Amino acid sequence: MPEPTSDAAPLTAPLPVPRSVVVVGAGLAGAQTVAALRAHGFEGRITLLGAEGVPPYDRPPLSKELLTRPEPVWLSADLGVDVEALADDVRLADPARGLVSGPDGVVVATGRGEVAADAVVLAVGSVPLVPPGFAASSVLHTAADADRLRAALRQDDGLRLVIVGAGWIGAEVAGVAAGAGAHVTVLEAAEAPLSRQLGPDVGARLAGWYADAGVRLRTGAAVAAVEDTGVVLAGGEHVPADLVLTAVGARPASGWLAGTLPLDARGALLVDGDGRVPGHPRVWAVGDVASRAHPVFGTVPGGHWSAALHDPDPTVRAMLGAEPAGAGHAPYVFSQQLGHDLALLGLPATTGPDASPVVLRGTPGEGPWAALYLDPAERGTADGTPGGAAGVAVDGVATVRAVLLVDSPRDVGGVRRLMSRGEPLRLDLAKATDPAVRLKAAVAEPA
Repeated sequence: MPEPTSDAAPLTAPLPVPRSVVVVGAGLAGAQTVAALRAHGFEGRITLLGAEGVPPYDRPPLSKELLTRPEPVWLSADLGVDVEALADDVRLADPARGLVSGPDGVVVATGRGEVAADAVVLAVGSVPLVPPGFAASSVLHTAADADRLRAALRQDDGLRLVIVGAGWIGAEVAGVAAGAGAHVTVLEAAEAPLSRQLGPDVGARLAGWYADAGVRLRTGAAVAAVEDTGVVLAGGEHVPADLVLTAVGARPASGWLAGTLPLDARGALLVDGDGRVPGHPRVWAVGDVASRAHPVFGTVPGGHWSAALHDPDPTVRAMLGAEPAGAGHAPYVFSQQLGHDLALLGLPATTGPDASPVVLRGTPGEGPWAALYLDPAERGTADGTPGGAAGVAVDGVATVRAVLLVDSPRDVGGVRRLMSRGEPLRLDLAKATDPAVRLKAAVAEPA
């Protein structure tokens, strides 16, 4: 077994190409890592460790298509990634329990024994956050969770469903469940849905969607506990329910790494732009567990579906000493909720004194629209109101940190390309806020 390393200075010489790799996590990020290894010519031994006991599948459809897709979207069919054919040792029900890393290799402990390899890629995914006192609630994170929720909705057309959290998952499930005949109430502690993800001002513009979809939304409703008969709010009120779904976020599934690797408060690993874990030359991380350095957006926390899809390729390239692929992708989240499509590209700052000023493109409620999140440093003579002059630079040009597209799926590809060029996106805001002008035409020329 290799000797553990400390957070020492980085290596001065590149490591030799590994002859064996263990990939921990059999979700999208893990499957993409296995596929990238083979695609870039790796002929060594690959071991894949999973925890759910099923082949890799895509998680977003679990909520978006809860009732229309009774089976998981298997990655072998959806992306052509058959891990059984690509890896040498596939253990889908043998989760990792411990890790020792050294300068010459790693050892991963599992319930079946130890797996030694030259390198490890941590693609461990996440676990749903369940606050204390919420044990009586359900969650939606795995295919098994979806099966149980689907069965409950189909057994009772008038099911009283209370969803705690008006984030991505909560909103998606609320619309699906209401459409299936359930009586749905969404309880959100913040004053607006998706407040943490989009900011309170933009989130408030989505609140009307709930009533339009037949869902009751209560904001400013902090939940103290979940009981078998419903939910108890912080003020003592009891909200009755036949089923309570908690959807208040997720954290990296990294508890087994505590004391071994430098985890932050969320349980994430801070990695460089290639996915390397500093001080542990044989350890790499991708997907939900990796807070990854980005040349434009700074540190990008895990949890973006796009990270699990795209980051394994540059990580594998770096591990194998291959040429880098070029500019990294922009973070990307896509949601279908309450009869609307949302696409968030980039990384907005939504809370605190350095929150991104927002300007609007188009008018909410009158067709497709977008929110442009500006660099907080460019406040100009901001009046602080969404759609107003907030963040407009003196010359009318500003750096855009993120773009939220609402009900305009055809624009997603073009905006993704603009946001993923490897340099800050600078827009002439007079043009960018005019829906008649393509965003590409609003890109400002370099000074």
